[in-house]
Amino acid sequence: MSEELTPPTDDLLLEMINISKSFPGVKALDNVNLKVRSHSVHALVGENGAGKSTLLKCLFGIYEKDAGIFRI
Repeated sequence: MSEELTPPTDDLLLEMINISKSFPGVKALDNVNLKVRSHSVHALVGENGAGKSTLLKCLFGIYEKDAGIFRI
C-alpha cells in the first residue's frame, strides 16, 4: 500500500497506473491509466458498461482494485 501514497510527479494531482478490476465473469477494468493535471479540465466519458463508475469506485475505496497503483 505504501506505493499508493507516493505523490505524482510534475503538476499531476492524480495518477492511475495499470488499474485492473474483475467481477465474476467480467473484466471491468483492464490496465487503465489516467493522469489528472492541475489547472485543466478533465472528463471521463464512455458508453454504458465501459468502467467509468468502477474506476472511480476503486479510487474512492468502495471497490478494491485487483492490480495497479494510485498516486495522489
